[in-house]
Amino acid sequence: MSQTVLLVLALVIAAGVVAIIALLLRPRPPAVDPAAEQRIADMNARIQAMGELLAKAQSQLQQTVHERLDAVSARLGESMQNSTKHTSEHLQQLHARLAVIDSAQKNITDLASQVTTLQQVLGNKQSRGAFGQGQMEAIIKDRLPKDCYDFQATLSNRARPDCCVYLPDSPSLVIDAKFPLEAVTAFREARGEEEKKLAMARVRQDLSKHIGDIAEKYLIPGETQDMALMFVPSESIYCDLYDSFDDIFQKAYRAKVTIVSPSLLMLAIQVIQQIRKDARMREAADRILKEVSLLLTDVARLKERVDNLDKHFGQTGKDIEQIVTSAEKILSRGEKIQSVEFGEDEQLSAEIIPAPMTRKLEAGE
Repeated sequence: MSQTVLLVLALVIAAGVVAIIALLLRPRPPAVDPAAEQRIADMNARIQAMGELLAKAQSQLQQTVHERLDAVSARLGESMQNSTKHTSEHLQQLHARLAVIDSAQKNITDLASQVTTLQQVLGNKQSRGAFGQGQMEAIIKDRLPKDCYDFQATLSNRARPDCCVYLPDSPSLVIDAKFPLEAVTAFREARGEEEKKLAMARVRQDLSKHIGDIAEKYLIPGETQDMALMFVPSESIYCDLYDSFDDIFQKAYRAKVTIVSPSLLMLAIQVIQQIRKDARMREAADRILKEVSLLLTDVARLKERVDNLDKHFGQTGKDIEQIVTSAEKILSRGEKIQSVEFGEDEQLSAEIIPAPMTRKLEAGE
């Protein structure tokens, strides 16, 4: 029981202590200070003015930002328009170039097909012969008159060379265009050493046989020249032969067969042109001498007539000099007569001049 009382007393004491503490901690009403209130009012006015300034600055900043954004947007739009325009122009140029490339590719494709067709044509021996024959005929027809050559002419031994070029006062020159191209093509396409060796042997064999056939068929004493031409219808093939088969050229030289390329054949035709021109000059030598003699006679006659004309001019000059001298004398005498003064001694004048002539000369008489 005592413990319960003690507990109640403790609780009452604690409640009293709490009430005292609450009374002590209760806020007191502040004392009224007019200066503090004025300062608070001034601070509120300043805060309000600062707020207005901040609002105005914020409005100006917002306007400036909007203007800058508008300028950036305009520049960005203009740049995008220019970029679009340039891109469009570049695309048009690219399309044009692509069209050119497509056309060039088409031409290359056509050329490749033509080259393939040419290879097919040249794959046949007769076609290759016709190709070389046509090229040789084009070179000769372009540089010689029609009466200077003959294609597929028949010789006395019934051989028919590809071309005979007629030289003045001399046997004809034989040109052969049937070049053995198969062996040379195999040599140029050979890859391995063994294949290349076999191809070189075939080239030597075919060319040696062809050179022998030309020398046997087309070199006829008194009818043809003691040298014949073997036409190679390609400069590159001629260069390959000249670089790799010097012995073949030596053998052809000993057999009196000259291997020529298109450019060398043109040079030979030019030499033939000069030979024919010299022959025509020799044929016309008598006429030229006669014309020169007549020309010299005309020149002598012209010189004689010029000498006569010179004599006439000399005599005419002398006559003119004499006429000028007489005119000068007449002029001198006239001046002397004009300088005479009448009227100084009328008596003397009357004695010298008869009466009707004694009047004084007036001015202008």
